[in-house]
Amino acid sequence: MTSTTRLTVAQALVRFLAAQYTERDGTRRRLIGAVWGIFGHGNVAGIGQALVEHSTVPPGGTHPVMPFHQGRNEQAMVHAAVGYARQCGRLSAHAVTTSIGPGATNLVTGAALATVNHLPVLLLPGDVFAARPADPVLQQLEVPFAGDVSVNDCLRPVSRYFDRITRPEALIPAALQAMRVLTDPVDTGAVTLALPQDVQAEAYDWPGEFFAERTWSVRRQAPDAGELARAVAAVRAARRPLIVAGGGVHHSRAEEALAEFASATGIPVASTQAGKGSLRWDHPQDVGGIGHTGTATADDLARTADLVIGVGTRYTDFTTASGTLFAAPDVRFLNLNIAPHDGHKLAGVPLIADARAGLEALAGALPAHRHRAEPAYVTEYTDDKERWEHRVDAAYEAEDTDVRPTQTQVLGVLDELVTEDDILINAAGSLPGDLHKLWRARSRDQYHVEYGYSCMGYEIPAAIGVRMAAPDRPVWALVGDGTYLMMPTEIVTAVQEGVAIKVVVLQNHGYASIGGLSESVGGERYGTAYRRLAADRTYTGVPLPVDLAANAASLGMRVLRAGTVRDLRAALAEARGADTPTCVYVETETADTVSGAPPAQAWWDVPVAETATRPSAVKAREEYDRHVAARRRHL
Repeated sequence: MTSTTRLTVAQALVRFLAAQYTERDGTRRRLIGAVWGIFGHGNVAGIGQALVEHSTVPPGGTHPVMPFHQGRNEQAMVHAAVGYARQCGRLSAHAVTTSIGPGATNLVTGAALATVNHLPVLLLPGDVFAARPADPVLQQLEVPFAGDVSVNDCLRPVSRYFDRITRPEALIPAALQAMRVLTDPVDTGAVTLALPQDVQAEAYDWPGEFFAERTWSVRRQAPDAGELARAVAAVRAARRPLIVAGGGVHHSRAEEALAEFASATGIPVASTQAGKGSLRWDHPQDVGGIGHTGTATADDLARTADLVIGVGTRYTDFTTASGTLFAAPDVRFLNLNIAPHDGHKLAGVPLIADARAGLEALAGALPAHRHRAEPAYVTEYTDDKERWEHRVDAAYEAEDTDVRPTQTQVLGVLDELVTEDDILINAAGSLPGDLHKLWRARSRDQYHVEYGYSCMGYEIPAAIGVRMAAPDRPVWALVGDGTYLMMPTEIVTAVQEGVAIKVVVLQNHGYASIGGLSESVGGERYGTAYRRLAADRTYTGVPLPVDLAANAASLGMRVLRAGTVRDLRAALAEARGADTPTCVYVETETADTVSGAPPAQAWWDVPVAETATRPSAVKAREEYDRHVAARRRHL
């Protein structure tokens, strides 16, 4: 007879999660490393009580069954979990629990970010009573035409798997399905198990097998022989091939295989935002970022490439310059991707496989044909890359160290300081563009820019998650003032838990990225500056008297103010060596008066008003029509 254990649903779930593991390439690690939580009436007596029993160190023990982290904002907790999962190569993740109502709906943005970026996170929001003892209960959304809808249904479209546990025994299949999706390299993303508050506290006799250790193997899919043969033929026929490395390279830990393949064939490698760092910046075949925020080297190669070899990329509009970048009349695509949906994009030759397995298979098949890029082609991109690096040096250089730095000079000072151990985190504003063009990535995981969802407020909580996964490495969150104001609350969490992140706040008094975009599309930077209202109701008055450094200090963070390039160099060095959460605050000079980043090397489609009376919009529309005419569909 099978033994049983009587536990509440919440207790059973926590015990189940503690027994789940992943395995890939012989490495085994815990799947759910910790639970983040903010408690309200919808989860305090269920998951909250269960975590009291499992998240504290038992007498005579050294580690809790399930570690717990206290958050301040539900969205930020998901960002921290995502940062942790990315740093762990998607082999370990965190769970996030919230109450019903606003706590649950605050998860939606973080869930969307996780799912867009194919990063695993387990969401455990409380839900309204399954037994409906009163109708409505506090924070219940009344839907006249459906009795089984709650605010948690907002999470359905942004989750890769969703279930509502309305009876205790339903947890068993739902929990197993949740683990399957979290560990699936194609389907992973946000997974939601909505937990009615009465069901959380209900007891049930659970079969012992439910709590047995279970290891989920993360597969490395090998390519189909026929697809591999077609891929080899495509590479052999190409005269100007170009590899586009996407986030899948990192997810599959294919960086070494890519480096060997590129060295053996001489094919240049450009990278998307998610793929940057797939090769070190000084690898002979690395030509930098591609697309709207890419380098001139990579974008010029893309315009003349006859074969684009996409490795683990989704081909977003930034990568393709909204369908205008890959301009050669005979250009074709070879798509190495574990997801069939992405492998068939741009009418490409699909090679459906794990990135590392696929690259190794290609490398194994090509030497027999002695394939290598033509010497003239290698010389061309090598010389172009050298010219681009001179432009990077010019953007980074600060001839006068006693003046306020530009944003690119801030990056230049940081570039002088870091080693391959440092990790840089960013997500939104003008920094992603500057970083993609200019940053010299020194290791496979140094460059952590979340650009699938480009979510303002991601950086600080993500830095906490990354530091938890890499406790011995310097972790930097680079944020502008707009992003900082979105979500500084997890500074308190970093202080509480002693997570020694480094936050660099660049104060430029507004939404600089969107301000520049607004100007280029005829919006005249309207509503993008942090200034007082003028008499004409435009935001063109004096800058707001906001002191973000004082704000960070008030949340418990050590703050270093840097007024000049010289101050900045000293402050960043001091922050890097700090063993407590530290903020470097710097006001930046605008690039209108001093050298900034090189302009965009490729277009991006942001529709412009077709009719307008203001000259700026009329001119912008003329420019827009010129670029649209160059768009093509690859068939």
